[in-house]
Amino acid sequence: MSIIQKVKAVEQLYSRLDSDIKSFKKSTEISCLAGCGRCCNKPDIEASPLEFLPLAFHWFKQGIANEMLDRLQANESAICMLYSPLSVSDEAKGSCSSYPFRGLICRLFGYGAGKDKYGQLRLVTCKIIKEQQLENYEKAIEMLKRNEPVPVFSDYYKKLMQIDFRLANQMLPVNEAIEVAIEAVLQYYAYRPFPKTGKVVA
Repeated sequence: MSIIQKVKAVEQLYSRLDSDIKSFKKSTEISCLAGCGRCCNKPDIEASPLEFLPLAFHWFKQGIANEMLDRLQANESAICMLYSPLSVSDEAKGSCSSYPFRGLICRLFGYGAGKDKYGQLRLVTCKIIKEQQLENYEKAIEMLKRNEPVPVFSDYYKKLMQIDFRLANQMLPVNEAIEVAIEAVLQYYAYRPFPKTGKVVA
């Protein structure tokens, strides 16, 4: 499978997930607090490189993949490089600078369920939603009890692995995952024609 085919497959998976999340949000009325970036502003977020292949390919087409790779390699912060705080005084408020190309973990968190040690589904969401949207959170818990459709982390990661097991099976700190995704695209096109212009990338 070519890089372009993998990118399209990941994008199609994201499109299905977006639809599932839209239905989930409609049923529960759960929503992220506007301008809140607490979940993005964490140093321990892990992701797989395949989640960011569409982002890496987008940067490659723009001609900035090497520049972004250099930025990542020079970056000493564990906070996702895509996170853009609104101000230096309050880094908990902000947004994703590449929202359409955010990873699978970014899409699922808050609106997806994970299995606990007993194999039971539990909503994976933040403290703010649990405390400030208690009624909506309880709707989600009831949906899980009734086995109604809810996006499940493991289901989507399995689907991701079907696209490229190697790139989907590596769980890395988020900036390292983005770095590996960029390297995968650059290596693929090192001796292949550029997707649209036909130029060879040196």
